[in-house]
Amino acid sequence: MTQSTATILPRPAAERGHLNFGWLKTWHTFSFGEYHDEAWMGFRGLRVINEDIVAAGAGFPPHPHRDMEIVTIPLAGAIAHQDSTGGKGVIRRGEVQRMSAGTGVTHSEFNASKTEALHLYQIWLLPRQRGITPGYEQKAFADADLAGRLRLVAAPDGREGSVTIQTDAELRHGILTPGQTLRQPIAAGRHAWVQVVAGAVTLRAGGASLAMSASDGAGVSGAEALEFTAGPAGAELLVFDLA
Repeated sequence: MTQSTATILPRPAAERGHLNFGWLKTWHTFSFGEYHDEAWMGFRGLRVINEDIVAAGAGFPPHPHRDMEIVTIPLAGAIAHQDSTGGKGVIRRGEVQRMSAGTGVTHSEFNASKTEALHLYQIWLLPRQRGITPGYEQKAFADADLAGRLRLVAAPDGREGSVTIQTDAELRHGILTPGQTLRQPIAAGRHAWVQVVAGAVTLRAGGASLAMSASDGAGVSGAEALEFTAGPAGAELLVFDLA
């Protein structure tokens, strides 16, 4: 990789905003709801990364959104979802949901289990244009399909079986084996955000490096590629390619 002016902006898990409502424990990478930090309003077109643990049977009653691309990734448990576009179902580990809020949509999300907690990531990206028609999409990506690579799970053109997001961004999800190294190219002028879901990795970009553990995040600018080396227990990653 080019030894250049690449920069890595770390966002340690322990420094995120955290709120505990009893039924919901939530960690905010960027400003959201009751948590506000002018230094962390988002990164490029990435506006929200919330890591939520929802108690059995609990959830979010119907509430509105507009002009946002919302991607939901369950890590453990299942989400019962319903929205005003007619989208309805249960999202489980190994599935990705995309909801385009557009001109306006109301939805609810509840833990589908009465006995087990739900663990998920919810991601918001700014759309390429306001006022689009709301839409909903859900696709499956089994752990075996993520193993040993960074699998494209969301993209503007929906290629490779990914969900289609109405924004200039791509999202990859991967599970690295212990000690495995992967390289992800980044086009000139593009940026990246890395979110460690589980395990640990060393991130290298253009001569800079950062050791990262579960729930750590980092923004990367000025690199032609990202290189990841998993720790002794392996790692699970979300990697965003951003304008």
